[in-house]
Amino acid sequence: MSKGTVLAFDYGVKRTGVASGELEIGVAHPLTTLQAETRAARFAAIDKLVAEWQPGLLVVGLPLHPDGAEHELTRAARNFAKELEDRYNLPVFLHDERYSSAVAEGERRDAQHGGNRNMAKSRPSLDALAAQIILQGFFDERATA
Repeated sequence: MSKGTVLAFDYGVKRTGVASGELEIGVAHPLTTLQAETRAARFAAIDKLVAEWQPGLLVVGLPLHPDGAEHELTRAARNFAKELEDRYNLPVFLHDERYSSAVAEGERRDAQHGGNRNMAKSRPSLDALAAQIILQGFFDERATA
C-alpha cells in the first residue's frame, strides 16, 4: 500500500494520543487525545475516528525499555493493536516508540519558549504529539526501507 490515510496511536491506560497522516506524502500530524474511562468508551471514540478518516492501515506505538526489553505496557499495547486489527479488519503495524514521549515533551518545551503557550500547557496535546512522532518514525522508516 503506497497511498491512503494512516491513523497512529500512542496507547496509554488513561489517555491515548492519536495522529494522522498520508502514506503518499509521509507527513504525520497530531490529531487528538482520547480520554476514556472504559474500554467501551475508548473504542466508541476510535470508531468515530475510523469512520471519519477511513484509514487504510493503523500504527500503534510499542513501548519498550531503553535496552529493548518488554514490560507491562508493552503487552498492553500489543493487546490494543490486536483489538484494533480484529475490530476494524485493517493492517496494524507496531512501531518502536522509545523516547517518543521525551521528544514530545522537548517539543512542547520548545513551543513554550517560542510563545505557543496553549500547546505548552496542554497535557493532552503531548499525547497527540507523541502519536505524531510515532507515525513520523513509521513513515521515515518506510522511506528508507
